[in-house]
Amino acid sequence: MLHSIQEWTIQHAEQTEDVHWFMDLPELMAFISIVILRGVTRVPSLRDCWSANLGNPQIIGTMPRNRFQDIMQHLRFDDRSTRSDRAKTDKFAAISSVWGSFVTNCITCYNPGLHITVDEQLFPSKTRCCFLQYIASKPDKFGIKFWVACDLKSKYICNVLPYLGKDPNRPSGERLSENVVMRLMEPFLDKGRNVTTDNFFTSLSLAQKLLRRKTTILGTVNKIRREIPQSARYKDRNEFTTQVFSTSAATLTAYAAKRKKTVYILSSMHSVVQTDNTTKRKPNTVTLYNTTKCGVDVMDQMLREYTVRRGTRRWPVAVFYNMIDMAALNAHVLYQACTGTQERRVDFLVELARELANSHMAGKKARKEQLPQTQPSTPSPGKRATCQVKHKCKNNHATVRCVHCYRYTCGKCRLQIPWQCQDCE
Repeated sequence: MLHSIQEWTIQHAEQTEDVHWFMDLPELMAFISIVILRGVTRVPSLRDCWSANLGNPQIIGTMPRNRFQDIMQHLRFDDRSTRSDRAKTDKFAAISSVWGSFVTNCITCYNPGLHITVDEQLFPSKTRCCFLQYIASKPDKFGIKFWVACDLKSKYICNVLPYLGKDPNRPSGERLSENVVMRLMEPFLDKGRNVTTDNFFTSLSLAQKLLRRKTTILGTVNKIRREIPQSARYKDRNEFTTQVFSTSAATLTAYAAKRKKTVYILSSMHSVVQTDNTTKRKPNTVTLYNTTKCGVDVMDQMLREYTVRRGTRRWPVAVFYNMIDMAALNAHVLYQACTGTQERRVDFLVELARELANSHMAGKKARKEQLPQTQPSTPSPGKRATCQVKHKCKNNHATVRCVHCYRYTCGKCRLQIPWQCQDCE
């Protein structure tokens, strides 16, 4: 994935700039480490990350701000010359290759538990793309929608699919909800797991399909579904009463949580429905659903707490931000599972960013140590060149080198040394 991003970023930079442009893998990893640290520190703007008052020393020491902005400007994830042809059949063509590798890694690196939750995630974004969604009930309204399968216990993201609008490859007559659940659960079927869904996904036909693959379903059912019998559609029920309907494949529980509000729960893992001895007399299907429904919602809250999301006009970059958020969360889960230690997520993210930048920092240190060997011991006026510092200038001419790094430096970018007497020196 890193090699692919490096290749297409260099290709875009060379096509748009006259000078030779290069970025090695350690520098790309250092760039990602700064992106992660920006999500942890939460400074107001990009300029503040390198400021003297609000800046993070780890960010300042990793990479100059101009270089970070330069990489961000050219960041690409596919071959731009063939994108138009691929986009005719794949709306996600600008990042589909890298995204596919990321999803494959998520599936193969973790073995989820008994309960998996399937739900939607709206990643906030207002970039222009043909599959941007507007959902009034969400906090951010606009964004790119993803279908997510998440492990209930660890909140590990097992599988994720982007919603790109109408899919021509979907079989005719098959519901979108059924197609999404079967695609998300495909790597985890035939192993006796249970999937928890909300009323958008749950249906009797889906329960039958999953049951044939040794997988059960538990979820709420929309009251307008045809699967609900007429005898269960009472508007006025006595409070805390339960009515059960069963077929060979699933059990439907109608529970009156309030006098004029009935909750319908479809379950293919419960052959017998029992109520508890409390005042509300909740059925065991409702109790288990309340326990297992929150996987994706909690995962989304965890991502938003330390998100790397920033304003951008390119939707592939917005998807890349979401990918980093998900990868960092999955890495934290895998780290705790493999080492057996409990560590705060913020501490893990800081250490992750530091390790990503280690190779780049080591290379910078090695080049700095070799510099005095390749340059003369004392700087001497050289040929007329362009300023290499560019701290307070834009391509000014310079004839003098710095005494420490031996870069050509113009008058605006030189350090103002205070006046000193000979005794103090």
